[in-house]
Amino acid sequence: MTINLNILRSPTVTCYLRNILIFCFLSGITTVSWAEQREFDMSIDEVAVEVTPGFSNKVFAFNGQVPGPLLHVKEGDDVMVHVTNNSTLPHTVHWHGVNQLGSWQQDGVPGVTQNAIQPGESYTYRFNVDRPGTLWYHCHVNVWEHVAIRGMWGPLIVDPKNPSALEKEVTLDAILMMSTWQSPYASVYGKGGSPQDVSDYFSVNGRSFPATQPIRVKKGDVLRMRFVGAGDETHQMHMHGHDMLVTHKDGYPLANPYYVDTVPVGPGERYDVIVKMNNPGLFILHDHVDKHMTNNGASMGGPVTIFEYEGVKLDDWYAWKSKAYDPNFFYSGSLKQGYGLFNSALFMGAINEQRRRRK
Repeated sequence: MTINLNILRSPTVTCYLRNILIFCFLSGITTVSWAEQREFDMSIDEVAVEVTPGFSNKVFAFNGQVPGPLLHVKEGDDVMVHVTNNSTLPHTVHWHGVNQLGSWQQDGVPGVTQNAIQPGESYTYRFNVDRPGTLWYHCHVNVWEHVAIRGMWGPLIVDPKNPSALEKEVTLDAILMMSTWQSPYASVYGKGGSPQDVSDYFSVNGRSFPATQPIRVKKGDVLRMRFVGAGDETHQMHMHGHDMLVTHKDGYPLANPYYVDTVPVGPGERYDVIVKMNNPGLFILHDHVDKHMTNNGASMGGPVTIFEYEGVKLDDWYAWKSKAYDPNFFYSGSLKQGYGLFNSALFMGAINEQRRRRK
């Protein structure tokens, strides 16, 4: 077949081709520039984290930290994660909320989609993030221990191609991953998490008050909090002085968002709430399951943060008057840095002494 190049150069054909390209761009057909390929490296390490002053817990930590590193990607991205198991027990990684369309072998369930990653071995996961929202990842081996009381979880945030008008108003993001600990097994791997065991420390992002951090805001800020039920108990998260608009459940946008002052965050669940910060002062966010407000029975503890408005005077008796502030405790800073894998020095654990001697 012979094509007359002079025809292609004609003004009529040139205009026609230009109109096709404009149509494709406006209609969203050309989406190649949105989605990208992303490649990450993660390790699984045996460390101990200080949950609160006087209490440390041995964990299996992604990249040596609890929570694990933030993975921040875009809807439609192709993701490759190389996982190396530096611990003494087998593990996998389940990408909770990723539907694995056409990639079921990447779902991270031992004995179903793969053999567990043995100590000293590595495994590569490849998948497409097929839906946006607040997702997360966690181990799927002995979940009653590894996930429930050993900190094997982290956030996976997938930005949507088409955010809502309300989402575009957000000026500050915060990730809050809820979990518990069982102090009798804090120093012993391979035990705990069974039905007869009782949790006695309760945390947000792996820490319990006073080792948590405030959320500092200005009047007029629009705050989005992403709650994740990373442990095996339900947390009734209550915010003082403000209403929370629940906009997403398990990453899915709600057709009819609704206002609450308490959000029930159960195991595996995610809730996105948006709050208009319009009431200057100092206001607490805490778990309204009363025993969760203790550290092994001692008050005050648990998953607590305080909203500190700019310009509000801090009295000398204020609990966090001299608090060393870390603005990235809720990954707020990392979420503003674009896309990729983000570690946090604040969440890093200490290498277990026994492990260090073995090396």
